[in-house]
Amino acid sequence: MASAFAWQPAAAALCSTHVAPRAANAWLLKPGGALFAAGVTGDRSHAHLRAQFHGYARDRRIVKTDEFSSVFRLRPVQRSAHFVLYVRPNALPHARLGVVAAKRFAPRAVTRNTIKRVTRELFRQAALPSIDCIVRLSKPVNTKSGPATSARLKTILRAELTQLLSSQNLPEMRP
Repeated sequence: MASAFAWQPAAAALCSTHVAPRAANAWLLKPGGALFAAGVTGDRSHAHLRAQFHGYARDRRIVKTDEFSSVFRLRPVQRSAHFVLYVRPNALPHARLGVVAAKRFAPRAVTRNTIKRVTRELFRQAALPSIDCIVRLSKPVNTKSGPATSARLKTILRAELTQLLSSQNLPEMRP
């Protein structure tokens, strides 16, 4: 009886996707394998990642359009050179965050992601009361001709966002 891969040359049959993954997996899982010895197949619980992102779980985010709209309806609480902060008291035991970085103010995705990353990091570190915060980028931070992100840009963003978020620690919000 002919093989299912009889139409292929012998070398191609050995490299087939039906054969190669099993051989590769068997080699990787052997105790003598290089990756096993290097610790690649070690603990896969990702507990260290969960601990790192624990402070910004999904329940601490403003996700739905209705939630964004209800906060945007209010007057901006504070402005900085590049950002506007909107705040609304909530009934939850913790603060929630939403970040809006429009493409027209930060044309590169790298820049927008940096803004969101820095904002989330500072939000996790801030001890805020039970409020919904939306940080909106309101002025251009760079252009397509300049670098997408730099240490100087991150320092400026961090300083502005720290000032905005720390302004919410002092007074007690009333509905």
